[in-house]
Amino acid sequence: MSMDEKIKKRFTDLAEFATNIEQNARLLEKTVTLHVNMGDFEEWATSVLGLLQSVFGENSPYYKGFLTARQKCDGYLSQFLVCRGSFQAAYEDYSGGYITGVEKTISGEVLGDFVALAKAALHEGNKDAAAVLAGAALEDSLKRYASQNGLTVSGKNMSEVVSALKSKGLVQGGQKTLLDDMPKLRDYAMHAEWDKLTPESVASIIGFVEQFLLSHFS
Repeated sequence: MSMDEKIKKRFTDLAEFATNIEQNARLLEKTVTLHVNMGDFEEWATSVLGLLQSVFGENSPYYKGFLTARQKCDGYLSQFLVCRGSFQAAYEDYSGGYITGVEKTISGEVLGDFVALAKAALHEGNKDAAAVLAGAALEDSLKRYASQNGLTVSGKNMSEVVSALKSKGLVQGGQKTLLDDMPKLRDYAMHAEWDKLTPESVASIIGFVEQFLLSHFS
């Protein structure tokens, strides 16, 4: 399951939870106004805030709007419905594809960590470890980029992925030229052919991946 699918499922689960909270609202003793179960509400609201923070960030209007509505909710059904409306706006915008780049950003951060580790290893003189880390980040970034652009890359080797990207015009200019050497260097790293790798060639893999992530995952 991709990150996008996981996020959509979480939104769906919380939407169903909200429906249950509304349906179970009841009159409290000596009141004429419907109230929701505050235990269920707090559980739901905490989960929603965590999701909105992860997906949009604390400075987004979705997170801020929901947080404000939550702080004003004392359990009245009408107040809960304001919270639910704020959540629903985020849910519909994300599910409708109006919010883009979330999975790209997450992927870029993860792959960026691999690149940082590779750079540190190379700096410490551990060329071989740096090559493995950089090679893994290289292959994963190319496959993720291909998948995001509608290409089927499952089970394909890196050379086939590169050819698919080129045939669809997804890599241009200098990146296209540099890609020609990348599958060979990646194979050297993954098959422990250390004598065929130099610190300079490993640095070239790292540099390419860094630039690729900046171009396509930020």
